Amino acid sequence: MRLLVTGGLGFIGSNFILSMLKTYQDLSVTNLDLITYAGNLENLLDVQDYGNRYTFIKGDITDKSLVNEVVSTKPDVLVNFAAESHVDRSILDASAFLKTNIIGVQTLMDCCREYGVKRFVQISTDEVYGSLGADDPAFVETNMLKPNSPYSASKASADLLARAYHKTYNMDVVITRCSNNYGPLQFPEKLIPLMITNAIQDQELPVYGDGLNVRDWIHVLDHCRAIDTVMRDGKSGGIYNIGGSCEYTNIDIVRLILTKLNKPFSLIKYVQDRPGHDRRYAMNAAKIHDELGWAPSIDFEEGIDATIKWYIENESWWRKIKSGEYLDYYEKWYGNLKK
Repeated sequence: MRLLVTGGLGFIGSNFILSMLKTYQDLSVTNLDLITYAGNLENLLDVQDYGNRYTFIKGDITDKSLVNEVVSTKPDVLVNFAAESHVDRSILDASAFLKTNIIGVQTLMDCCREYGVKRFVQISTDEVYGSLGADDPAFVETNMLKPNSPYSASKASADLLARAYHKTYNMDVVITRCSNNYGPLQFPEKLIPLMITNAIQDQELPVYGDGLNVRDWIHVLDHCRAIDTVMRDGKSGGIYNIGGSCEYTNIDIVRLILTKLNKPFSLIKYVQDRPGHDRRYAMNAAKIHDELGWAPSIDFEEGIDATIKWYIENESWWRKIKSGEYLDYYEKWYGNLKK
């Protein structure tokens, strides 16, 4: 199999590429990535172990001329991770999210249609469904889309565009919607790596509102296995929820990390809540289990221990990130929200 992965230098994309190259000896990957703030060439240093089975191309998925050139090599499958993905950034300025997450997806699908790429896998998010109440059942694939942030609205738009291309052009498209990921290589503005790295440095741990927002957590490698499963065996036009059935409040995650690092709870600092902050996400993953036989395999306690260990052992990786452009953003956002 010849894969074209877009956005493969990000957290989930880089883990997916490494997982696929390690698992399948007869598979090659071309990675198209613009190397924006969350993309890091160091995420894929280990690909040197796989020789000419990996190719990197720097570029923008909205650049039709470049995408056309890359897709003209006729990969078997395109897996699209490329996205602006941080909610806070979308609240500050939504323009990049609309460009990459909507126009970029249209560009990719148009080129895939032209060159007969066999399957297009759109990586989406649970956030397209909106928010759940405390007693509401978990999201299923037939739930109405009710995005509440510019980020999630852009991802919902891409999902609808992918559905339209399947219906209008009979294009082989599958969509995956996953709950919150954690694990190695995650950019340190997301909740778990932010809390781990701040705690290691004895810095404040900013928690939005009352900290009782609930998220369903899944280890990134379980997510990668699910994407592989859907890519190979999912039904054309299908949508598959991916979740860990592992709900925690944000404040419980923060306290757990502090406890495991033997740091005081006094580092927790509650800050003004994010505008439009969804209260709860939870994913019903029965469809992917019943149709395709996938289920998560990494226990959360074991996964969070391994994740903390990774950030401790790779301090130079995240310190380099937090000392640069990210720090400027961090100060702009959280500095204005501190109570």
